[in-house]
Amino acid sequence: MPTFDPTPHRPTTVTHVVESRFGLDGGAMFGIIPRPLWAKTNPPDAQNRIDMVSRCLYIEYPASPHPDLHPDRPTRVLVDVGMGTNWDAKSTSIYNIHDQDPGLARHLAASRIEAGDIDHVILTHLHFDHVGGLRRQDEQGAWRASFPNATHWVQQRNWSWAHGPSARDAGSYRQDDFAFLAHDDAPALELVAGTKEILPGIEVYPHNGHTWGMQVVRVTDHTGQVYAFAADLIPTSSHLRDPYVMGYDLNPVTTVEEKRTLLHEAARHDWIVVYQHDPVVAASRVRFDGRGRPVAEPVEG
Repeated sequence: MPTFDPTPHRPTTVTHVVESRFGLDGGAMFGIIPRPLWAKTNPPDAQNRIDMVSRCLYIEYPASPHPDLHPDRPTRVLVDVGMGTNWDAKSTSIYNIHDQDPGLARHLAASRIEAGDIDHVILTHLHFDHVGGLRRQDEQGAWRASFPNATHWVQQRNWSWAHGPSARDAGSYRQDDFAFLAHDDAPALELVAGTKEILPGIEVYPHNGHTWGMQVVRVTDHTGQVYAFAADLIPTSSHLRDPYVMGYDLNPVTTVEEKRTLLHEAARHDWIVVYQHDPVVAASRVRFDGRGRPVAEPVEG
């Protein structure tokens, strides 16, 4: 069996894309942190909602002889797919959903990429703001898979939990968003058990603070730069410090431990952390100040 130097087969494009904008209750987003503190960085509206985005990651490889990549065209990957359009008027109002990009269609079209060209969709977890875009309505009003030719990757533990969540977090899992992936005519579904390199330079790591089986996606590009797509472990740059943990998290003490580990690795190895829900700071490097507190140093692009 031939062996390959991994460096030439890593991604050459790692781009974050805003799929939609929405709002969630600021108290729920910051848990035990008093409103006068979190409101300084994330001012709420009249209904106590803070501005948020659903940010996805687009990754592209050049044509490559690597056995997991296409030899004659780019291999294209999405990490999470946003809110989608399957929302009634009441829910749209509650969550203040706006500036939507159905199935990431506008961004892909601007890059002359069709939804059918996406080869892999990596799902950090199955909450509605991460997987709502897995389906779209066609011209006849029927719901179809947004990325029909893609292999969809999710942690086995999260897949199982999403089909039988607790009463506490059942509202975050909408079966219509993802259950169709188990059907015979659905796109390919791969259930991951723990840490795995999915493609050259793309690794997933399970975390259980936010919900069971969420996975952080770590991408190493062709230059050696590492991007950590932190999903809901660190939803915004305002959540860097230990006690800033969402009220939504099932296991908040575990979140603190997982977040601390990721941030120390990011600071030590010069990773870029991508914040999935921050409306202003899309990504940053991380350093620790004189008091040992993590600080975001924004990066361009």
